Amino acid sequence: MRRRDLLKSSAAAGGAFLFDIVPRRVLGQGQPAPSDTLRLGHIGIGGRGRTHLRPEADLGKPLPPTPGQGGDGKGLRSPALSVALCDVDAKHLDDAATRVGGRPKTYRDFRRLLEDKDVDAVSIATPDHWHALMTIMACQAGKDVYCEKPACNTIEEGRAMVTAADRYGSVVQIGSQGRSQVAAWQAANYIRAGQLGTVRKVMCWHYASPAGDWTPDAEPPPEIDYNLWVGPAPWLPYNAKHTHGSFRWLIDFGGGQIRDRGAHIMSIASWIMGTDNTGPVSIDAKGEPPRDGMYDSAVTMEVTYEFKNPDWTLVWAQPGTPSTELQARYGAVYWGDAGRLTVTTGDGASTATDQKVKDFSSQCDCGKVPRSPGHNENFEQCVRTREKPIMAMEAGHRVASLCILGNVGFQLQRKLQWDPVNERFINDDEANRLLSRPGRGPWHL
Repeated sequence: MRRRDLLKSSAAAGGAFLFDIVPRRVLGQGQPAPSDTLRLGHIGIGGRGRTHLRPEADLGKPLPPTPGQGGDGKGLRSPALSVALCDVDAKHLDDAATRVGGRPKTYRDFRRLLEDKDVDAVSIATPDHWHALMTIMACQAGKDVYCEKPACNTIEEGRAMVTAADRYGSVVQIGSQGRSQVAAWQAANYIRAGQLGTVRKVMCWHYASPAGDWTPDAEPPPEIDYNLWVGPAPWLPYNAKHTHGSFRWLIDFGGGQIRDRGAHIMSIASWIMGTDNTGPVSIDAKGEPPRDGMYDSAVTMEVTYEFKNPDWTLVWAQPGTPSTELQARYGAVYWGDAGRLTVTTGDGASTATDQKVKDFSSQCDCGKVPRSPGHNENFEQCVRTREKPIMAMEAGHRVASLCILGNVGFQLQRKLQWDPVNERFINDDEANRLLSRPGRGPWHL
């Protein structure tokens, strides 16, 4: 895929396709009718990816809404079935096939899954460094996409993902599921109804990242295709503490706490504050880099983002100061002219907010905030209706941009001025060189 072509707007391209594969929805052969079963393919099925599996045994059964999310306990999730599975780890693949039951197709190479005409939509739950290319190629292949957060590793990747989703008409949901939590909806409703007055500051807190004890590199186990696992990232010798789960603490693969949980906490802030289509005008980051150990993401850091029109400040602090109202390991406090409120976590059923917010929302939906039935449910609904999901690709890119810009500021250790329209640093060539990466081998934009 050519970078210069993909980054052009779909309008400028006049609706022409860059690639040979025309999405099936364009040919009238696309997504299933509302009464039909949605056929899902899964890429990355260790850890988080397992939670997206839709086993054959559950097909047609009443499924309760996800705890803590937006369902009312009465509706049913749309019929969906996992028909294809892909992972570079054979053990993950075998385990997922057993969980799904029946005879799902299994693949080691995700490109073969994307060629599968029986797959309507894909779930991508790989390490972060693969999200962009897989999402773009899935859109190219005519699939809708549920991609785990954070959306991307670089600003260039995120913008290319937005362009691909728009050009190919794909529904893309980014997996910052906090927006589909009841507490987040209650907080959004409260703030947009004016109950806090004008919000001037949002303070996020989180605990520090690990430094990681030294562990010798080794040969990859035979069940893992390690070359494909590394994919577009710079080559790194295999180490068990660099791969499953632990990849999060390496900048080239994950990006630390700010790109892990920050993509949840700041997603809610972006949603509430209405910045899903824009970004900050400055980024000021400081903190402590790892001095020992095997990881290179910030151990402690504080990033201050300034927004304009309206003017407000977002602060990411690890560890930061927890809310005094609600006890949680991470979350955010929203400060307004008329008070404050807390939204904890933002990534699961434990998301909570203040009692005054709950009481208000039970009496008044004055903020007119859309309410999600659940993050996966919202995605599946939108596959059928072709509407934008609650965490659509542009929003996912903008939230991931906050995480990326924070890391760039931390790396350079100086305040940076940002143009959120053109998505470039102002008068800073060194910083702008960190907005993209070359890729490795065949894996590049």
